[in-house]
Amino acid sequence: MPDDTPSILPAGTPAPDFALRVTADQVLNLSELRGAPVVLAFYPADWSPVCGDELSVVNAALPLLHERHAQVLAVSVDNVWSHEAFAQAHGLHFPLLSDFEPKGEVSRRYGAYDEVTGESRRALFVIDAAGTIAWSYLSPVALNPGVDGVLDALGALPPAPNTTAQ
Repeated sequence: MPDDTPSILPAGTPAPDFALRVTADQVLNLSELRGAPVVLAFYPADWSPVCGDELSVVNAALPLLHERHAQVLAVSVDNVWSHEAFAQAHGLHFPLLSDFEPKGEVSRRYGAYDEVTGESRRALFVIDAAGTIAWSYLSPVALNPGVDGVLDALGALPPAPNTTAQ
């Protein structure tokens, strides 16, 4: 019997590069962040209760993530205008990237796109300074995964070449 459990890219996989909109006139390329770890959080939709909780927890953990020299990015298929309003309403201090057009292209490359709902799955990735996925986790869509796994994964990374150990 085939396993229908969705899978995301595992640790050890080179992180697919992408260029996604942060605002109507600003694009962020993942490759621009090489040299430091990146926390990449895919989430289903702005304005959903679990997503608001999840990203608020990430926002509250920013000091701990920054202590580990990590840049935080969140991705959904919502458009930049929705992201802007959502980030402002929740006081978020990290980029929300729009995987809007072509819809879900980056989410698909990471195995984090749900073809049935047309949204990103709730998936977390820690990408090391060299651009390799060091840790990944697919959360049930109705659960806030928190940041403990992310913090553990960041703590297990060797110091990036341009940083010093804490």
